[in-house]
Amino acid sequence: MIKEDALSAAGAMLLETRHLRKGYRMGWRKKSHRRVLRDVHMTLQPGESIGVTGDSGAGKTTLGLILTGILPPDGGEIRFRGENLPALPAATRRHMYREIQIVFQHPESSFNPRWSMQRSLAEPFQLMGITPEREKLIAMTAEVALDSAILERRPHQLSGGELQRAAIARAMAMKPAVVVLDEPTGMLDSLTQARIMRLLDLIRKRTGTSFILISHDQALVASFCSRGYQLHDGQLVPEVLDYAVSA
Repeated sequence: MIKEDALSAAGAMLLETRHLRKGYRMGWRKKSHRRVLRDVHMTLQPGESIGVTGDSGAGKTTLGLILTGILPPDGGEIRFRGENLPALPAATRRHMYREIQIVFQHPESSFNPRWSMQRSLAEPFQLMGITPEREKLIAMTAEVALDSAILERRPHQLSGGELQRAAIARAMAMKPAVVVLDEPTGMLDSLTQARIMRLLDLIRKRTGTSFILISHDQALVASFCSRGYQLHDGQLVPEVLDYAVSA
């Protein structure tokens, strides 16, 4: 396994967290406080795929939402390309977060049920003031092995596997440097799960994108990632991935 200090010394870090903390106020009067993330340290190099495992409720999804800027941390640093994202001006922070995308366990959450898939896939470009041509959207669907006919459909007209492929295409639209995969196959059958993971592996090899795979499935993490962490008691503990479990 690669040592944390060796990675830091290499000076090629893409994403790094230092002393990351997050808690929630609990109860209807919000008086009690639960610390979910206590002192999280994590490193990610360009082109690397790492895994985060842990029990249900350990805070894995919370970590993913913080890394992608959806939730703010209570404290600590998130360094992306050497910049501490939480400390940046809002406009600069939003611009940099375009390079850090997320794919959710429930792909339908990524799409407006009233919109056609064409409108949904065009939205990331429109947020940047760009109107993509239809040929661009057709190319996006082809890259995730979807027929362009899905562009005319609405989310409820797609299967779970098709929706997840569309969610991956949407996440990759801005050519991100990092993609967080939050239980990306959790709602899929085993055959579709294998196909989605093969697709992600092809994307990784083709684009050099770094991935953070959040999953309770240690075998899945071992088959996809080069390094792993376990989230336990609010902290990330480096763990050796046992490739035998994926055999």
